[in-house]
Amino acid sequence: MHFQNDSAAKRFNRGLLLTWVPFLLFMIPMFANAFRGISNSKATGLAAVAGGMAEGLVTFGLAAIVITQFGAVVVLARTFSKGHFLRNCFSAVSMICSILLISLMGLFVWLIPRFVR
Repeated sequence: MHFQNDSAAKRFNRGLLLTWVPFLLFMIPMFANAFRGISNSKATGLAAVAGGMAEGLVTFGLAAIVITQFGAVVVLARTFSKGHFLRNCFSAVSMICSILLISLMGLFVWLIPRFVR
């Protein structure tokens, strides 16, 4: 099939990998750990969630997430081409998710010190 030999298709696959792997390897265990900690300590509120998030960020590395997501946006931005509507749509959705994840990381880095005091 001609689609798999296309260099844009290879960039698309690499961009998708960079976009979605951190969601699976980072976000799911981090949220599970945060909510497990909340249920074990019977804590409620944003401070309890922020503690679980901080632990997840320290464990897996904020810098690695931001770098991979930024790389995914760059790679996926280069895959837009005429005649590939579905691929363009999926690239756009993936880029939006990457930008949202980077924004969430920035928000947590900004919020966590305010709750640790």
